[in-house]
Parts: sequence; C-alpha cells; structure tokens
Amino acid sequence: MANEGFCPDKFTFNTLISGLCKVGHVNHALEILDLMLQEGFDPDLFTYNAVISGLCKTGEVKEAMEVLSQMLSRGCTPNAVTYNAIINTLCKDNQVQEATELARFLTSKGVLPDVSTFNSLIQGLCLSSNFSIAMDLFFEMKTKGCKPDEFTYNILIDCLCTKGKLDEALRLLKDMESSGCARSVITYNTLIDGFCKIKKIEEAEEIFDQMEVQGVSRNLVTYNTLIDGLSKCKRVDEAAQLMDQMLMEGLKPDKFTYNSLLSYFCRTGDIKKAADIVQTMTTNGCEPDVVTYGTLIQGLCKAGRTEIASRLLRSIQMKGMVLTPRAYNPVLQALFKRKRIKEAMRLFREMEEKSESPDAVSYKIAFRGLCCGGGPIAEAVDFAVEMTERGYIPETSTFYMLAEGLCALDMEETLVSLVEKVMVKARFSDNEAAMVMGFLRIRKFEDGLASFGRVLNSQNPQKGYW
Repeated sequence: MANEGFCPDKFTFNTLISGLCKVGHVNHALEILDLMLQEGFDPDLFTYNAVISGLCKTGEVKEAMEVLSQMLSRGCTPNAVTYNAIINTLCKDNQVQEATELARFLTSKGVLPDVSTFNSLIQGLCLSSNFSIAMDLFFEMKTKGCKPDEFTYNILIDCLCTKGKLDEALRLLKDMESSGCARSVITYNTLIDGFCKIKKIEEAEEIFDQMEVQGVSRNLVTYNTLIDGLSKCKRVDEAAQLMDQMLMEGLKPDKFTYNSLLSYFCRTGDIKKAADIVQTMTTNGCEPDVVTYGTLIQGLCKAGRTEIASRLLRSIQMKGMVLTPRAYNPVLQALFKRKRIKEAMRLFREMEEKSESPDAVSYKIAFRGLCCGGGPIAEAVDFAVEMTERGYIPETSTFYMLAEGLCALDMEETLVSLVEKVMVKARFSDNEAAMVMGFLRIRKFEDGLASFGRVLNSQNPQKGYW
C-alpha cells in the first residue's frame, strides 16, 4: 500500500489485525503488529485485545501472556476484556492457580475483576475439584460488590448436585431467588438430575412442579431426566404418564425418552413391552439408535432368547449400522454360557472386523468362556496372551482356573511365562514381581498365584461379568 502512495494509519492496522484474528490467522496478525511498531504507531487497547483474544481462541495462552507483558511494558493498561480472555483460557487448560495469580496481579494494578472473571475462576476451581475454594471466591465476589449471575449459580449448583449435596444446592437456589437472579430451565434441570441420580424422585418431582409455579418452561431435557429417573426407580406407569404430558405441551419424545422406558422393560424381562416401545418409536418417526438396539439385545439375552438376539444383531448389521460392544457382549456371554464356544469366538472376531473394537468386558467374557468351556487349553492360553498384549488384564478368578488346568497338564513353564507377561503389563513393582517369581521358581505355585492375585486385585477390584 505504501508503495502505491497510500500510507496506512493506526485505524487501518487495527482493522487488519482484528480481522485476521477473527478468522484465525493470528500469526499473520502478529506480523502486522510488528510492522505497526516498526512504522512508529503505538498499539492501543483495541489492538492488544484483538491479538490476545485471537491467541486465546487458538489455545496459545503462553503467547497471549507474552503479548500481555509487551502491553504492560509499553504503558497500555489492560481492561476486563484483556484478562478475561486469558483467565478463561487458563481455567479451561486446568491452570487455575495461574489464572488466580493473574487475577490478583491485575487487581493490584487497579483492573478490577468483573462477573465474567469470577465465573471463569469459579468454573475452573469446580472442574479441578476445588469446590471449597470456589465457594470462598463466590463469597468474596459478593463482598466486593460484584453480583453473581445465573451462570455463577448454575456452576455451583451443578457441582453440588454432582457431589450429591442436594440440600446445599437448594440453599443456593434460595439465595439465587433472594438476590433477584433469574432461574432458568438449566438451573432446574440440574437439580432434577441431581435428585434423580440419588433416587430421590419425590424431591425431583417437587422441583419439576416448582418450574410451573415460577413460570419457567420445561424443555425436553427436563422431561427426559425425570422419565429416566422414574424408570430407574421402577415407576414406569408414572414415566409413561409424563410422556403423555410432554406431548400435550408440544414436546416430541426423542431417543433418550424411549430408551429410558425400553431399559426398564428389558431389565424386568418384559420383552413384549420392550418391542412395543421400539415399534412406537419407529412409528413416531424416531429412528432407533445403537443404544436402543444394544438395550433390546441385552433384554432378549437376559430373557433367554439368544437366537432372536442373534438374528436382530444380523439384521442391524445389514442396515449398515456400526454396533458397539454393548450390543455384542450380551450375545457373546449367552453363547459362552451355552458352551457354543466356536460360535462365540466367531462373533468375537467379527466384532474386531465389523464394529468398534472389543472392550474390557468383551475380553473378560471371552476369556472366562474359553477357560470354562472345556475347549483346548492352548486356545485359552493364546487368548490370555492376546488380551494382555492389548492392555486388558485377565480377571484373577478366571486366571486361577487356567493356572489349575496348566498345572494339571504339567505345563508349568507356560504358566510362568504367562504370569511374567501379565505382571509386565499390569506394572507390578520389582519387589512384587520378585516375590511372585520366587514362589514359582521353587514350584510353590499356590503361594505364587495367591501373591499374584492379591496384587492384581489391589489394582483392579474384581467385577462379575457372568
């Protein structure tokens, strides 16, 4: 531009820097900032805020701090926009202490934090499990005359609900009301979810009813949360009535709504009603998803209808839907229980090819099935090696079964080799490994396996999958 007789002024530089930052070309904006300085123009608050915000949006908080240092060294005083961008990014990066220190530093420079600053810090503290400090900051915020907003209260209420401290959450709701802060559907949904999670459905229903009194419109999340809570507490008739109510309020049930009811009927073994739910879902234009089918397959297997579950699995595959282990695992378990080992292992290998990779539950089911199924012990050994190499540690009780079989067949060397592999993957300490191997080398297999099992169980408490 200068070559053509047009000399950019400060406004031109600022406009260019702001535009580049908005479209994510922050490095180019930094080059223009350098050029601006070379041309003798002093960047102002607008310039620095644009660059700092741009850097924060791309997660380059260290570079943003460097620009802030330059800003201060050139005598340009930051404002709330400046430090809120950096503090918010630091908190999102779990650098809450650094964010707090920056807020204190800027306060000492006369730049007072606003509600956005406090909200970023409080949210960061809650996410990093520093709730008591977050509450201290909340009280400090009020003391300094900075009025908490809906977002402030919602963060703290959500954190209290997650911790199961519903009484404290309700007290905060009352504080919110007395301070004149509007309560939104998010506030109420958070409380309903909190009460449902600890199975206090009556309290959740009271909050649900309060919404109407306070003139807060319920949304799909409100209904879905309470329907799911009622279903899990075996109050499915009330859940169905609530679904009718949501329809009257003009809200259309979605997959989550139907899946909640479906889960209840599958848990109780009422396959007919479960199938009716899927049919209603489809009729109403709500396409069943992976969770729907996985739940139905689990229900069919629980009711002993493995063949129908297998056929459903095949029909879903033909639709091109990529299934999760949750859909495969119930069928896998049912086949192993019926000693249909070859068929079960074919299904396991199919999972590797046609769906998401088998998960920890898939491996534990297959390993236990191979050890209990009376098949070739070599297959169980090979599978134990395979699952260990893939980072899945064999279940202790099942490993004992395999160990007994190996000892009975005079295959102690194979057992020792397998134990060594598992100990490496399970990250046994040198002392733990030496103790186990000491017993095995002097052929005290029972003592060695007992020590091996104790260490494994201390790392991974056993859970039944059978």
